[in-house]
Amino acid sequence: MNDAWQARDARAPGHETRHADPFAAPDPGRRHEIVERLADILPAHCLLHRTEDTRPYECDGLSAYRQLPVAVALPDSERQVREILKACCALDVPVVTRGSGTSLSGGSMPHAAGVVLSMAKFDRILSIDPVARTARVQPGVRNLAISEAAAAHRLYYAPDPSSQIACSIGGNVAENSGGVHCLKYGLTVHNVLRLRGYTSDGEPIEFGSEALDTCGLDLLALAIGSEGMLAVVTEVTVKLVPTPPLARVLMASFADVVTAGDAVAAIIAAGIIPAGLEMMDRKATIAVEQFVNAGYDLEAAAILLAESDGTPEEVADEIERMERVLRGAGATAIRVSGSEAERLLFWSGRKNAFPAAGRLSPDYYCMDGTIPRRTIGRMLEAITQMEDRYALRCINVFHAGDGNLHPLILFDANDADQWQRAERFGAEILELCVELGGTVTGEHGVGIEKIDQMCVQFTPEEREAFFAVKRAFDPAGILNPGKAIPTPARCAEFGRTHVRGGQLRFPDLPRF
Repeated sequence: MNDAWQARDARAPGHETRHADPFAAPDPGRRHEIVERLADILPAHCLLHRTEDTRPYECDGLSAYRQLPVAVALPDSERQVREILKACCALDVPVVTRGSGTSLSGGSMPHAAGVVLSMAKFDRILSIDPVARTARVQPGVRNLAISEAAAAHRLYYAPDPSSQIACSIGGNVAENSGGVHCLKYGLTVHNVLRLRGYTSDGEPIEFGSEALDTCGLDLLALAIGSEGMLAVVTEVTVKLVPTPPLARVLMASFADVVTAGDAVAAIIAAGIIPAGLEMMDRKATIAVEQFVNAGYDLEAAAILLAESDGTPEEVADEIERMERVLRGAGATAIRVSGSEAERLLFWSGRKNAFPAAGRLSPDYYCMDGTIPRRTIGRMLEAITQMEDRYALRCINVFHAGDGNLHPLILFDANDADQWQRAERFGAEILELCVELGGTVTGEHGVGIEKIDQMCVQFTPEEREAFFAVKRAFDPAGILNPGKAIPTPARCAEFGRTHVRGGQLRFPDLPRF
């Protein structure tokens, strides 16, 4: 990693440190000091520091960027978490908290001078209250495991990222993750009641409450989506919702992507809020169909998947209303799932879009931005033009109901020129999101991937306000430094070197 980039972006403006450059790769003496201090806290099997042992932690789902940490700590008690944070604060050592490592923006990529704090051993469901409809869990619990445990009470946890079989609830909290059913049931922020954890100096902190409301500022919403920059979470209380008596999925076909995009806006304008409303273009459906045989219409330029859930009467009425709106909006064909197995098959195709893309290309770059629903067609047309300009293929899947897009740019990372074109392609998509009235992230976070585009979306005053919040919770500046919020110097340099749709300077991070 480029030391100048690290030193410039590692800390919030105005933070003073005791070391000349604490974020450069440490010398052997400094490395030994850090490992020895952690060894006083953790048993040997919970502390990794040899290169071959830390290698599995060098990146998250954004695997093009990699960096080895000084050490990986795997605590199994809150006392150990507290002592690790106290030690790192005293030594001025960066701490990057890690869940399952499925994040896609580089948010949990290690720091060269720091420690990875893995919460993998915090994997217990502490309690389920079927009357209050809540579950109290540790952050390492898998998203899907909560629903599996609650199923006996005919309850489930609604946010369902495509990676829910593997992603952890702590990571979901860090990124404010969504999923195909978040249009009706909300994102992580709408389904978490309470967080408990520790600040960067090891002091206990709690956000939210299991009560219906709490007095004071809404710090819970502030903590969710903060990408591990404010505190380390050790316990999460989530809402559970009743399993609906019936759910059916409607698949609508369209002759062009613009009409499909307009149909999304038409459904919402009609006052219909489906349980899920997803869109895939033909390139995506062809890739998925070869992978899972979901029964998609491969002749359509785009398809919409719209789910209705509730009582049989509610579902029948809503399906009928959606069919009427979609036919009026130009749907060429409509098919409704006839069984629970077929419903799950329709969704399995959408949820396997990412692995299906991996069968088409050596690598893919998954973008994450959000736009107003009325601009979906315009965005898809623009992406088609970008494909020609950058000479790269892109398949499109959307959380269409809330305008959260996930274009998958296909490329070969072994070809440096292709990787640079993929980066510029992705950057142009994100900046167009802002231009259309949207934002650079919907649920994957900023991490290192989108940090330059934060310079485009937010003013210097807004970015300083973000840093002020971080300083209030993390005055030491050690929690996940260099991520999510760009410094003034970084934005100034980005402004000097950036040309929309042309040459774009990206962080000098190690790439593989």
